[in-house]
Amino acid sequence: MNADKKVKILATLGPAIRDAAHIRQLVEAGVNLFRLNFSHGEHADHAQRYQWVRQVERELNQPIGILMDLQGPKLRVGRFSEGKVQLVNGHSLRLDLDATPGDASRVNLPHPEIIEALQPGMSLLLDDGRLRLKVTAKQNDAVITEVIAGGELSDRKGVNVPEAVLQLSPLTDKDRRDLTFGLELGVDWVALSFVQRPEDIVEARELIGGKAFLMAKIEKPSAVTHLEEIAKLCDAIMVARGDLGVEVPAENVPRIQKDIVRTCRQLGRPVVVATQMLESMRFSPAPTRAEVTDVANAVAEGADAVMLSAETASGDYPLETVQMMSKIIRQVENGPDYQSQLDVGRPQAEATASDAISCAIRRISSILPVAALVNYSESGASSLRASRERPKAPILSLTPSLSTARRLTVAWGIYSVVNERLRKVEEVTSTALEIAQAQGMAKRGETVVITAGEPFGQPGSTNSLRIETLH
Repeated sequence: MNADKKVKILATLGPAIRDAAHIRQLVEAGVNLFRLNFSHGEHADHAQRYQWVRQVERELNQPIGILMDLQGPKLRVGRFSEGKVQLVNGHSLRLDLDATPGDASRVNLPHPEIIEALQPGMSLLLDDGRLRLKVTAKQNDAVITEVIAGGELSDRKGVNVPEAVLQLSPLTDKDRRDLTFGLELGVDWVALSFVQRPEDIVEARELIGGKAFLMAKIEKPSAVTHLEEIAKLCDAIMVARGDLGVEVPAENVPRIQKDIVRTCRQLGRPVVVATQMLESMRFSPAPTRAEVTDVANAVAEGADAVMLSAETASGDYPLETVQMMSKIIRQVENGPDYQSQLDVGRPQAEATASDAISCAIRRISSILPVAALVNYSESGASSLRASRERPKAPILSLTPSLSTARRLTVAWGIYSVVNERLRKVEEVTSTALEIAQAQGMAKRGETVVITAGEPFGQPGSTNSLRIETLH
């Protein structure tokens, strides 16, 4: 088991990854879970990649998580009679529900929800924020805007509405079909795009029905406003910096990222930092210095995982990108101040036996030369609470559930082994020591901390802690 880094790597699969051998190379280089991006590709493509991951999982005998990322609503302008127009600063542009091809003075906006939500003074962003409009007047079926930042606008370019909450479900008909397909495949995580409010999480949870864990993508200003409520309702958070960086001023994104990471750690929710982390490695075998610093900062802030998108999905150097990200993570984690920085941001413990034990193992691992922290957990909840404390030693999570093990692949410092032999708490110590040694996480003479609970196998019962030396 390659447990020498605690921050996990989430890598996106796409046409650059052509077979199971490629996936195995990425796992051996440091990938812990994979993303299937349903904004691209056919169901058959995703099914094939899913099977490749499961094949590698069996070959390596280690759990590998799979996350399906739903596309969400894609808001776009209509078409132009000549395919494109030039918007000039100070000129007027009408956005309406008329499907007739547009020109430089008007264009179809086939989203009544946007027109209903907009008010004079609000901004619209077009083409990933390259063009900016300001609403000057509102009509029943249209808004009149002034071009603030002009340029070329062509057919079907995207629309962002940063200052309004749209009465729009984050789940389109396509998303619902994709979700049904992904859950039938057996994905471990579902990433929900276009989250605006807590109610969006409730809607998605009802559809998922406990078949997978739910990760909310924070990419809308309204989701930032309701962050804590949203985080409490889901299982993890993704800082989706691409769309977020369009909808909020770019200079605000680093602060928002820090706030999200801090909030998620306090709540015990894994948090993934995503988008453009090593973007230049799509076409170059080496990253820019700024990208290296970006990844390092996410690691130093306490993120559970960092994500690669096009770098591994369609880039020219997917393996080299993963190797570079792994090297950056290890370099930061082995730094002299990494652990002390995490300790400074340590979250407030709750008044529970599980949190008391989690705090204790963090403290023990800072005093004693502990090789591994072994935790038995059926649901994974106590392993996640231990991860929240960011202890110095890696966490070996023993669980009888393969689905639990796969879901924990996103969490900081946790490496899982599926073990169905354990039936009583007396067996935990001997089994834990045996597995820690077999997985290369502890050697003879080294100290291992073991936690479990009685009644054995009952969620939330973690109440015992043992310090053992491997003989």
